[in-house]
Amino acid sequence: MATTFPVVYSKLAADALIAQVLSQYAIEPVANCRFWHRGLSDIYLVETIATQYILRVSHCHWRSQADVQFELELLDFLGQQQLPVAFPLRTVDGRLAIEINALEGKRYAALFIHAPGRVAVGDLNQEQSWLLGHTVAKMHQITQNFQSQFQRQPLTLEYLLDESLTAIAPFLQRQPANWDYVLDAIATIKAQISQFPQEEPFWGICWGDPHSGNVHFTEDNQLTLFDFDQCGYGWRSFEIAKFLQVSMMSGLPAKVRKAFTMGYEAIAPLMEFEYTALRSLTQTALIWAWGISINQAMFYNYSRLDEFYFQQWLAQLRLLRSPDWQLF
Repeated sequence: MATTFPVVYSKLAADALIAQVLSQYAIEPVANCRFWHRGLSDIYLVETIATQYILRVSHCHWRSQADVQFELELLDFLGQQQLPVAFPLRTVDGRLAIEINALEGKRYAALFIHAPGRVAVGDLNQEQSWLLGHTVAKMHQITQNFQSQFQRQPLTLEYLLDESLTAIAPFLQRQPANWDYVLDAIATIKAQISQFPQEEPFWGICWGDPHSGNVHFTEDNQLTLFDFDQCGYGWRSFEIAKFLQVSMMSGLPAKVRKAFTMGYEAIAPLMEFEYTALRSLTQTALIWAWGISINQAMFYNYSRLDEFYFQQWLAQLRLLRSPDWQLF
């Protein structure tokens, strides 16, 4: 008797998603459902006779049910508070997520409004960067009143650095000089950051991935945030550092990076110790992103993990540690 062969990842059929998932929402008749993008989740573009939506289906190896529910409750809360986010819709019976029994295990689907506008052409300008920083500060203040029955992995140093190091170790341990360099970087970060206060306003809900690719702007610069997949409780200064780290990788000018911080501080000024730690926290953000990238490649594209790949990440880490590189 034939048995189903085990899988670690399956691409769900769009027709089945229309019939079994989208039919549970009170939306217009669906004209098209197209697989749009595979990132940390699978993204489908849903087109109805009236508008567009985004259907996101989690991956088994990346987020648990509690992780997904926490994020969706957060976005639902932010939408109710009128913060400009792409929030999830509820099914006709009030659920934010639909469980799917995929071949590899349970996955969770959620339908979101489509963020109006588009990613900033040629990356952010100063005005857009200021608006983004300003909105992130509003989010940090609003979420001080957010509560969820679900637990989400907090963005502690143990999670951001130690778990990332576990992913990096099998590759760099064969390169003693590079391995020692990464270990020294992490030890230096921990020496500066480990005593940071985990209390408001320094610690709270973070988006986790603020950058120009996760926000749409309309022609009159009205913005909408999306992709809160990496959210969790963390330091607000880490949120800013994550923006700076991604901006460095994309080549965003210093004056535009500074505008983000100025927009943020128009609402929530940073303390001196937070400013001092930004360089270390940008390195933390890079190491976290590196660990996530390796874990994703292990599932979907192992061929990426060649010598050039590690040279690139090491070069970025060296740049962030260099006194010649200025945050602003």
